[in-house]
Amino acid sequence: MTEAEIFDKVKEIVVDQLDVDEADVTLAADIKEDLDADSLDVFEIMNELEDDLDIKLEADENVKTIQDVVNYVKKEVDAK
Repeated sequence: MTEAEIFDKVKEIVVDQLDVDEADVTLAADIKEDLDADSLDVFEIMNELEDDLDIKLEADENVKTIQDVVNYVKKEVDAK
């Protein structure tokens, strides 16, 4: 799975979970600051990614931007 495919999946989930405009979900977007997500939102996004991609993600406080999420998911997908 490519980084672009992962970004598309992350964007789809974030738009759905946070009810934000697709244009706001960029790689540089800060999940909490720019997209107004709280910790529960981040947890739900990660859970949906786990389910959709059949991977296991640990709670990671270093995930701040969409790029961080994409990098983290890519690492887990590649390790699978």
